[in-house]
Amino acid sequence: MKKVTKYILITLLVFGVLFSAAYFAKTNSKSAITYKTETLFKTTIEKETVITGKVIPEDEVEVKPQIGGIIDRIFVEEGDQVTTGDLIARIKVVPNEQNLNAAQGRVKKAQISFATRKKDFDRNKSLYEKGIISNADFIANELLFNQAKQDVLNAESDLKIIKEGSIGGSNAANTDIRATVPGTVLEIPVKEGDQVIESNSFNAGTTIAAIADLGKMIFEGKVDEAEVASLRVGIPLKVSLGAIEDQELDATLQFIAPKGSEEQGAVQFKIEADMVLNDSIFVRAGYSANASIVLDRKEDAFALREALIQFDRKTQDPFVEVMTGDQKFERRDVKLGISDGVNVEVLKGVSEEDQVKVWNRTEERDEDNENDQDDA
Repeated sequence: MKKVTKYILITLLVFGVLFSAAYFAKTNSKSAITYKTETLFKTTIEKETVITGKVIPEDEVEVKPQIGGIIDRIFVEEGDQVTTGDLIARIKVVPNEQNLNAAQGRVKKAQISFATRKKDFDRNKSLYEKGIISNADFIANELLFNQAKQDVLNAESDLKIIKEGSIGGSNAANTDIRATVPGTVLEIPVKEGDQVIESNSFNAGTTIAAIADLGKMIFEGKVDEAEVASLRVGIPLKVSLGAIEDQELDATLQFIAPKGSEEQGAVQFKIEADMVLNDSIFVRAGYSANASIVLDRKEDAFALREALIQFDRKTQDPFVEVMTGDQKFERRDVKLGISDGVNVEVLKGVSEEDQVKVWNRTEERDEDNENDQDDA
C-alpha cells in the first residue's frame, strides 16, 4: 500500500513539473514577441469604383429603304468610308399585286372622270364662245377639267412608283439606296437577293446598312444604385479597353439615367461618357471596356494602413491597439472615413503621436481560440 502511494505521488510530481515547464515556456514565448508600431500619416485618399461597359459610336444611323423589293446589288463593304449621298445598294422593285391592282384601278377611274370633264369642257367652251354662258361659269368648268387632268397624272405616277420604284423610270426597274450621313459602314445585315421591307409609320423597315462616325465614341455602362448618388455630370473617367493593353483614354461623364432597371436583383443605372480618342490607336465599335470613376477624394487626410484596423467580433466596430508602455497596448475605438483599399482615413480615436500596433491575423486567430476555450 505504501509503495502504491509512493508511485502515485511520484507520478503527480512529474506531471506537475512538466505542466509548470510548459506554462513558463509559453509565457516566456509570448513575452518575447516584439510588435512593430506605426503612426498616423497625411496622404491623399481616393475612393474609386470600376464600371464595366462597352465603347459605342455617339451616333449610329441605320439606312432603310423607302420601298420594298429585292436587293439587286450592294456597292459597299463593312469598314468602307462613305459620305452623304454615296450609293449603298440598289433595289429591284417587286410590285405588290394588291397595291398594283388598286393603282391600276385608280388610273382607270381618273381617266373616266377626265373623259367626262373633257366633254363638258368642250361643250361649255363652245357655248362660251357663242356668248350663251357667262365667263364665271366657263372658268369654273375649266377648273374641274384641269383637276381631272391632274388626277390622271397623279394616278399614273402612283402606278409607276409601285411598278418601278420611282417616277423617273428605268429599264432596270430599280431604286437607289444612298448614305444619309458620312462615316464608316459598321454593318451590312443583308446580302444580294434578300427581300427588304420599306420603312413607314407602321413598320421600321429592313436595315440595309449601319453607318457611324468612329471619331466620336462614348463609353456606355451601368452603375449600382449604391454608387449612382455619388456621380454627377462632368466628372472625369479613365477608360481602359479590353482589346488594347496599357492604354487608358480620358472621358467625361455626360449622362446619368433618371430611371434604373432591375438586373439580377440589383437596380442599375445607365451612364454615358464622351471619350477623348488617341490618334495612335484605332477604337472599334463594340470594344469591351472598364471605366474608373473617383467617387470621393480627400487630400491631407490623417490615415493608417487598413491592415492595422481590427474589428470587434460581436459588434464589428473598428478599433486599434495603441502602445501605453514597453510592449503594452490598450484598445482604442476609432471612427473611420473614406478608404482606397490600402489606406483608410481616421477621423477620431487616435492622435498623431500615438503608436499603433501592427498586428497579424494569426495572432487574432490564436486569441479567438483562447477566448473560445475560456467560454467553454
